Amino acid sequence: MALYEHVFLARQDVTAQQVEALTEQIKAKIASLGGAVTKVEPWGLKSLAFRIKKNRKAHFTLLNVAAPPEAVAELERTLSINEDVLRFLTICVDAHEAGPSAMLRKREDSDREDRSSRPRGERGERGDRADRPPRRQRDEANVGAA
Repeated sequence: MALYEHVFLARQDVTAQQVEALTEQIKAKIASLGGAVTKVEPWGLKSLAFRIKKNRKAHFTLLNVAAPPEAVAELERTLSINEDVLRFLTICVDAHEAGPSAMLRKREDSDREDRSSRPRGERGERGDRADRPPRRQRDEANVGAA
């Protein structure tokens, strides 16, 4: 069986429970066609780079699929009919990635970074910057140069 990574985008006004139900329908469809879904990663509601069918946000979900090509073709046909799915992308891969995907690792890294320990408005050292003259002297020097 071939290995695939499948990502689909669901409309922003669909609830998380409806996205989970859609994911379960996809898993059942693939299982009935002789395949298996090995991993499901809901990436959550994210902003889109541009509007898709009047939506500015979408629920992203990643599925790792091991299935025959006919099952993937039927899955894509089914998703193209579903009005809750904005877009989908299926990529054939040599091996599935072990552990969380890059999207989840990025989210975990940003969660670990604790911004609350730094006082608000304090930027820290600014590196090797030359001392600047007071603003009034700079403005007067620029007027004379023009």
